[in-house]
Amino acid sequence: MQPAAPPSPIPRVRLGAVLGINQTLSWGMTFYLPAIVAGSAAESLHAAPSLILGAFSWSLLVSGACAPRVGHWIDTHGGRGALLASIVVIAAGQAILAVAPNLAIWYVGWTAIGVGMAMGLYDAAFATVGGLLKQEAGPTITGITLIAGFASSVFWTLGSMLTGPLGWRGLLLAYVAIMLLVNLPMIWLLVPPAPPRPHVAPGAAVLPARTPPKRFAVVCLGAFFAVRWFITSAIAVHILDLLGGIGLTAAEAVFIAALVGPGQVAGRIMEWVIGPRVGTLAKARVAAALFPLGTLLLLTTGWIGPFAAAIGFVLLYGMSNGIMTINRGTLPLALFGAEGYARILGWLAVPVLIGQALAPTVTAPLVAALPPLHVLLLAGTAAGGAWLLLLPLRLPR
Repeated sequence: MQPAAPPSPIPRVRLGAVLGINQTLSWGMTFYLPAIVAGSAAESLHAAPSLILGAFSWSLLVSGACAPRVGHWIDTHGGRGALLASIVVIAAGQAILAVAPNLAIWYVGWTAIGVGMAMGLYDAAFATVGGLLKQEAGPTITGITLIAGFASSVFWTLGSMLTGPLGWRGLLLAYVAIMLLVNLPMIWLLVPPAPPRPHVAPGAAVLPARTPPKRFAVVCLGAFFAVRWFITSAIAVHILDLLGGIGLTAAEAVFIAALVGPGQVAGRIMEWVIGPRVGTLAKARVAAALFPLGTLLLLTTGWIGPFAAAIGFVLLYGMSNGIMTINRGTLPLALFGAEGYARILGWLAVPVLIGQALAPTVTAPLVAALPPLHVLLLAGTAAGGAWLLLLPLRLPR
């Protein structure tokens, strides 16, 4: 009797490319959607812009509430099904937005999109790769973020171009078509299902995060990501005003703010290049330090001028954020292993998404009350405090 043929190896480059394109489409048509349609939707629905944008914040809270359950499902069944379901749910939410006659239906649409984001953005993609490649998932996760790093640039540009001829409702229907005709079959055909899970007797295994040392590590890691994403969300909303307040013209502030994206991509390329030679935890600590170090450059505006100081700050800030996105997938895998990985990602996503949802509103009074330089230095100080949370973490021997 011939022995069974070994399973064919998973094509890692193809997997990274497919999920990178998937994440570009899914992020671009959800997270970066409000910047394109919020103004026009507010006029059509006769609603205040703050209420229109509040639906997006609500969707992030919905996503955070769903994330742990999604993680548990992916651990049990694999990530391919969650990604496929996310595309259908997001498309349904977009269709609801496209036909929304009033603010209540607008919020219904964003509720559906929030559920879809929990099932289909980075955490789900990282968990899918972790389930397929186990401890070898790091380079593929980096590749996914390299491709998806262009989501905002692609969809802010594409959305702006299509809104003119199609209108904001037509744009949303076009996004529904892209989701169902491009994103859905791509995942269905090119992402392999998860391998069968070995049978484990009830009570024989314990989720790694339940032992006290692992629980402490999860708390530290969750607090680190929550603080960093809270700061990042707040800065994203106020960055032009903050840069303008340190002595830049409006044109200079726009130019320098646009360097955040290239900084993120540069950070991810650097992580890709040095990845095999530097430990995961060491890379995370260095990346986390780049942001607070960048804010210190703002103290040199009297010597090198606000333009040069702001460029240095924004590039280091962007590099830090770019690598941190990778760390969100690779650090939990390195610290806790592949068993229960998706569930841990789900729990780590909860404080991150809550922070993202609340940051713009919570920090608005602070930005209004303090000088912009003080706000940026305060953000750098908070980022430095978050960096301290990485110091107690230790990789398993």
